[in-house]
Amino acid sequence: MSRLLAAALTVVAAAALAVGAALGIVGLLDRTPDQPNTPLITYEQAGQGS
Repeated sequence: MSRLLAAALTVVAAAALAVGAALGIVGLLDRTPDQPNTPLITYEQAGQGS
């Protein structure tokens, strides 16, 4: 019975650690500022007829 209890506690601890890590990553991503969406290359527009 003690092995079953140890296995269950290990599963619960691993799940809690995974959820905590996921929430931490989401929190870090929310805190970083958004980058401007500026293109690296711009093309000049040619005339509409060609």
